[in-house]
Amino acid sequence: MRNVIFVAPFFAETTLRFLDAVTQLPGVRTGLVSQDGADRLPDDLRGRLDAHYRVQDGLAASSIAEGVEAIRTHWGGLDRLVGALEELQVPLGEIRDHLDLPGMRAETARNFRDKARMKEVLRAAGLPCARHGLAHTQEQAVEAARRIGFPLIVKPPAGSGARSTFRIDTPEDLGACLRALPPSSERPTLLEEFVVGEEHSFDSVMVDGHLAWHSINHYLPSPLEVLREPWIQWAVLLPREVDDPRYDGIRQVAGSALGALGMENGMSHMEWFRRPDGSVAISEVGARPPGARFVNLISHAHDFDLFAAWARLVVFGQFQPPARRFAAGVAYLRAQGSGARIAAVHGLRDLQQKLGGIVAEARLPEPGQRPSGTYEGEGYILVKHPDTAVVRDALAAIVQTVRVVVEPA
Repeated sequence: MRNVIFVAPFFAETTLRFLDAVTQLPGVRTGLVSQDGADRLPDDLRGRLDAHYRVQDGLAASSIAEGVEAIRTHWGGLDRLVGALEELQVPLGEIRDHLDLPGMRAETARNFRDKARMKEVLRAAGLPCARHGLAHTQEQAVEAARRIGFPLIVKPPAGSGARSTFRIDTPEDLGACLRALPPSSERPTLLEEFVVGEEHSFDSVMVDGHLAWHSINHYLPSPLEVLREPWIQWAVLLPREVDDPRYDGIRQVAGSALGALGMENGMSHMEWFRRPDGSVAISEVGARPPGARFVNLISHAHDFDLFAAWARLVVFGQFQPPARRFAAGVAYLRAQGSGARIAAVHGLRDLQQKLGGIVAEARLPEPGQRPSGTYEGEGYILVKHPDTAVVRDALAAIVQTVRVVVEPA
């Protein structure tokens, strides 16, 4: 019997799917450390847990360690400590260091979590990434901007999912940004080259330090544009032709990049650009599964369960690479306008006639629902088909047809 503790600060839907997958592994005893109470778990999932410890701060290493130690002592031992969120990877690494547990250690986790440090590691290894500078003062920020050039990107070094990320086009824009969010020793600012080109992700699995599998997608449009324009309905496309020669550039460097950062066993989510001349630039890498329904999307494209595969990977170090059987895509349905509740959703009847039977999964916004305020929007439609062009056209039809209208504020 293998003893495994899963850390989940809050019981978000996707987090619970990862936890559910761990609890269903054969020969595994599963404990849970969380900030949320066990009464918020679905009954069947709660029934498969062998232990639960509620902590005050589900993201703090000291608080998590209290729960881990309590369960470990009760069981008489611990084999694995796992969690799917990016914000958890450094705290989990620190606890693994202390208990000498297998898995990613803290120094490696910091290579992924600290985006400025990440770029320094990649650049030292001769790998392509955007020019950058880390500023602890406004003077350092101005100097970094002078060296990098405009336009540029400003973001926190420990951000994820393009949160708190801004495009800066002029020195005046930079000045306004620095006045609103002044850098400091405690909260430094990362300035980065604005790379022009197609933006993609490279989601992959490393086993024993070797790239075992990967998946590539297209952002339509870029995440930064999505954040700047909250009205945009956006989409992600996973082409069936994952081995297309146009992706050779990222395949040639991705494994080396993950190796330089120190990943040996695990799943990662890499953001990268393909410039108009075909060259590539790595933007950033997270040492965790992707968010924004990408795990669902990849599961449909390969006709397998990536949640279950991730659980086997982090607990047993096993991964069976799947074949890409379909193209797949997801369109995120975002509210148009400002208000407290959704008033109506237009275009669904017309869309049903356009899409036919290629919808694989959906969550449709409903009148009365509160806007989420996130880039994932109020719902989504996921489609799949053997032909990439069919999926691309379906995504275009979704974002052009569906309108989520909110009540006036």
